[in-house]
Amino acid sequence: MSQKEYEAYYVPAESPWPFMGACALFLIAVGAGNLVIELTRDKEGYGGYTLIAGFAALIFMLFGWFRNQIHESMSGLYSAQLGRSYRQGMAWFIFSEVMFFAAFFGALFYARTISVPWLGGSSNNQMTNEVLWPAFQAMWPLVETPGGIKTQAMPWTGLPLYNTIILLVSSVFCHMAHVALEENKRKQILIWLGLTVLAGSVFIFLQIEEYIHAYTDLGLTLASGVYGNTFFLLTGFHGLHVTLGALILLILWFRVLKGHFTPDNHFAFQAGSWYWHFVDVVWVMLFFFVYIL
Repeated sequence: MSQKEYEAYYVPAESPWPFMGACALFLIAVGAGNLVIELTRDKEGYGGYTLIAGFAALIFMLFGWFRNQIHESMSGLYSAQLGRSYRQGMAWFIFSEVMFFAAFFGALFYARTISVPWLGGSSNNQMTNEVLWPAFQAMWPLVETPGGIKTQAMPWTGLPLYNTIILLVSSVFCHMAHVALEENKRKQILIWLGLTVLAGSVFIFLQIEEYIHAYTDLGLTLASGVYGNTFFLLTGFHGLHVTLGALILLILWFRVLKGHFTPDNHFAFQAGSWYWHFVDVVWVMLFFFVYIL
């Protein structure tokens, strides 16, 4: 690469958005942690308000940062080298998300294959069952806690199955939008991308309905032992990722409406597409390991 191309590498000015994003994530972490404690102990607090404030700050930060990025891109400030940097950055970001969900799937694996058999009194630990929990039965899902709290497992049929179909279809919609962009068919891009956002919104709505059903009809709550904890952590964090992905695609839809992107220059669209396919794959794994097995 020539010296001139290196000099063309764009370095943006100082920005407040990373700091604001860090503050928003801090509020989300604190709010979510306190909200879980409040729900499990059935007491009131400020966890929910802190969580909402964190999400509001995060959304504001995303819109502000995206606005700056869009202005820089449309002004022709980005070089080919910077484009490669963005691709590498997005790839590492998705890899970090893979590791994030791998930790929760690992916790589920540990609880099911190690902790539950151990409590049931495995061949190497015959006295555990009689001493710690005499009435315990080593089975999954664990629908009864030592405190006597009983619940029901969430079946894979009904809302979970509908949501799986919706996300799989939305992935097809997103791919069709990408194909339309490569063929420069603007109207088709808006249709397919709009359907993707709509499908994501329906998924979120149905997941809220599923949570209401779990709490009111099944007695499945965050206080329902390790099964309830792993169920809500995995599905809840995935729902947050779907929400973020839908917001990203919505912004891309408005950008397409304004005439942004060309068949040769549309990495932002590619990045949003990569992220959406990623959350779809995670849900398929989640549906299999959490709902079916």
